[in-house]
Amino acid sequence: MFATEPLRIVAVSAGLSNPSSTRLLADRLAAATRERLEAEQDRQVDVRVIELRDLALDIAGNLVSGFPSPTLEEAIGAVAKADGLIVVSPVFTASYSGLFKSFFDLVENTALTGKPVVVAATGGTARHSLVLEHAMRPLFAYLRAVTLPTSVYAASEDWGSSGDEYTEGLPARIRRAGGELAQAVTGGRAVSGASKTLGLDDEVVPFERRLADLRLD
Repeated sequence: MFATEPLRIVAVSAGLSNPSSTRLLADRLAAATRERLEAEQDRQVDVRVIELRDLALDIAGNLVSGFPSPTLEEAIGAVAKADGLIVVSPVFTASYSGLFKSFFDLVENTALTGKPVVVAATGGTARHSLVLEHAMRPLFAYLRAVTLPTSVYAASEDWGSSGDEYTEGLPARIRRAGGELAQAVTGGRAVSGASKTLGLDDEVVPFERRLADLRLD
């Protein structure tokens, strides 16, 4: 008998422009996660992308007044109830954006306990990729979430790049991160964690071992 409750994947995008490369990266990570989940288990998958630019005034109002608007409260609730979370921020001054931080300042510090999270960021140059390790991972460690081994950074030159014989291109990293999130939300029972197209082993690796194999993308 299969569970009828859908798996809920929520992506939070802190992009400010429209269209936004940050939103595009969030969409692609969500699609990769959905693809793996739908291919390897029978539960319905619900995917939602929360655009923080649409909530900017609500976030500022909450920070000043201490009271969230109904729209903001619903968005925070969706993040707290998600089975898996994807978070993507543009890089501002060598860190995540103020809008991104302000939103997660409003999330209860126990709401993400044990929740699997893919951290991702966009920027103009690859030299800012360390933001994933020195800023985003510590933030979600404080919130008691479980950040997955593969993080994804997309510089301007990464879009449309397929990589080379020594490095993975952006599409491969997105597929791998989506596979890891799919494995995490299903408890590792049905999803191997990496697409076969990546040429990786299909063995189900214990989650604790994956956390020990952190890899900078």
